[in-house]
Amino acid sequence: MPKSQFISGLKEGDAVNSAFSVKYRHPPEAYKNGFRFELGLADRTGEIELKYWGGTDKEKVEALYREFREGDVIEVDGKTSAFRGVAEIHINEGAGSIRKISEFDIADFVEKSAEDSEKLAGEMLAEIRGMKNEFLRRLMEAFFNDSEFMAQFKSAPAAMYMHHATIGGLIEHTSHVLKLCREICRIYPALDRDLLISGAILHDIGKISEFSIGTNIKQTEEGMLRGHIALGEEAVLARIRGIRDFPNELKIKVAHMLLSHHGANEYGSPQEPSFPEAAAVYYADEMDSKVDQFVKIKKETKTEDFRVYSKKLGRGIYLK
Repeated sequence: MPKSQFISGLKEGDAVNSAFSVKYRHPPEAYKNGFRFELGLADRTGEIELKYWGGTDKEKVEALYREFREGDVIEVDGKTSAFRGVAEIHINEGAGSIRKISEFDIADFVEKSAEDSEKLAGEMLAEIRGMKNEFLRRLMEAFFNDSEFMAQFKSAPAAMYMHHATIGGLIEHTSHVLKLCREICRIYPALDRDLLISGAILHDIGKISEFSIGTNIKQTEEGMLRGHIALGEEAVLARIRGIRDFPNELKIKVAHMLLSHHGANEYGSPQEPSFPEAAAVYYADEMDSKVDQFVKIKKETKTEDFRVYSKKLGRGIYLK
């Protein structure tokens, strides 16, 4: 059955009868009328919490809770409410239902990039083949000639929520940063083109390990505790160790571009950009992530007003 309701369209008081992905679970606990549990639900438009209010039969409530696992797709029959201004789905025992389903369209739960990942990968390979710096070319080939890495790179998201949060979002975002850096090289020919292109392509590779995709996009434990910047630098340094006589200064520069690509310590960068190519990667990355968010908000907002406030961007967005 096609999914007819999406989280972004739910309003307080709506009857809900649709399928959602289970993103997390909070186990049963007592409340004044019995036992309750919570499920975090997701689809391609957002997330919402479901609260199940059971009766006094603890074993019955626990048995229902155990039927579901993270990543399951469930059909929900309930009603939306609001708690402190945030929409929730509520189900009371005997007045609604939750059940696991096995047939669904994954596109309802995780959006796929509109761009062709194979084409984007081919463009990057062509750029790598044209590199004049032998060591940087060999470093890039160490990644791009690895079929396992490429499969992950072409399917990974660039984020859970903010920008390019889709299957294939990472290679789409990386391609945009690469194209911006090509243009920067044209405007500033004194830049080391091979170094800049390497930074553009490699800056976010840690996101392959930071996120996982099933019926929703989740952050991995390692991604939460270490972050994609540390994971990316580790991956690059590991490949460099396999390249004989790789210049130490070049190694440090490549590592610095990854460590500084968020621009400032408060945004997660251990270092701030300290040379032109590192600054170019940072600004290209920032530009693409911000423009993608503006475009998505304008595309998805349905209102007759000329503006909408975005919590993500912390400002009003002009829609005309």
